[in-house]
Amino acid sequence: MREDASEPFDPLTYENIAGSVVRTVLETEPQALAGIPRFEGAGIYALYYLGPPEMYAPIADPGCAVPIYAGSANPPGSRIGGDALSPEVRPVLHARLGEHRRSIDQAGNLEVDQFKCRYLRVRPVWIPVAEEMLIRRFRPVWNSVVDGFGNHPPGRGRRDMRRPRWDVVHPGRPWAMRLEPQEIIEQIKEHLARWPGKGT
Repeated sequence: MREDASEPFDPLTYENIAGSVVRTVLETEPQALAGIPRFEGAGIYALYYLGPPEMYAPIADPGCAVPIYAGSANPPGSRIGGDALSPEVRPVLHARLGEHRRSIDQAGNLEVDQFKCRYLRVRPVWIPVAEEMLIRRFRPVWNSVVDGFGNHPPGRGRRDMRRPRWDVVHPGRPWAMRLEPQEIIEQIKEHLARWPGKGT
């Protein structure tokens, strides 16, 4: 039942359209992150973790109920006035998932075969609002406590930036800097104990 039945239902509000996109991606069959065939298009995705370490135990579910990370891949130019209504034929979503696979590959304490993903090709105009709703619904730990997983290597002149928290806990990416991980590990545990992110 809708929370506010006093207003007429409008299926074309941003909230309802985003909700339909999120429901659709969550209904797709999870696939191994290591073996996604090349495909064209932009869209949204959710990553799921099925292995150790112990700090992720509350969400390490073979049924892929709670994502560890959610994100999107937009076509080039979409942030600066590109055509958000046209279908995108470049493999930007596939490329983004490939970047994540390489980041996990480089981490010394993670294995790519312990990850699955759901993804959905979406017309670019709906990508930002759907991604926002997906993250708001689950509050994935790699989008909140352990930020920096989706970062790109810093450009020249930015090498003195502080190491991303993800690289503190999962060291291995060669461009990341040094910092102690224990405090962040404790924050991960607190986050997952307080909000397991079941999406309800």
